[in-house]
Amino acid sequence: MKRRQHLAWWAALAAGAGHAAPAQAATATTAATPLPGTVPAGEATMRFLGWSVYQARLWVSPGFRAEQYASLPLALELLYLRDFSAEAIAKRSLSEMRRIEPISDEQGARWQAQLQALLPDVKNGDRLLGLHQPDTGARFVHNDRPLGALEDARFSRLFFGIWLSAATSEPSLRQALLAPVTGTR
Repeated sequence: MKRRQHLAWWAALAAGAGHAAPAQAATATTAATPLPGTVPAGEATMRFLGWSVYQARLWVSPGFRAEQYASLPLALELLYLRDFSAEAIAKRSLSEMRRIEPISDEQGARWQAQLQALLPDVKNGDRLLGLHQPDTGARFVHNDRPLGALEDARFSRLFFGIWLSAATSEPSLRQALLAPVTGTR
């Protein structure tokens, strides 16, 4: 049943994405390291039912180990290939964070509201960069413009766990992001 709910959610999210055509072979374009002390790791494209949703690119600290992703600074860039509202992104993020560990309804509502207020609606070609700061929280950047921070270490661990936790709903995406770090392909 959970798999069916997951598919239904992605379908609803994609249906609400407007009529943006997928970008043509776009790649994440941030050339410099977005977070001092990090190095490029992997890249992958998130696809759902044949649609390209976004391209993800990961930067990690030296000594990074996948099972300890939350203990070191990292940066994750998403290059969107479709249009999404901030509300849709925040709702989907909370749904995915709950896959990693239980979140109370009260905490979930608070985080969703904070994330929705912080993030903009995105268009095809927009970049969102998330910076994980262990024991502090997460900072966000939209198309090179700082958006602000959500200063909650647990939020940051669970948010970046959407892509990096072993409990992710997208294990092949996780593997591609981590492949250069773990040596697997």
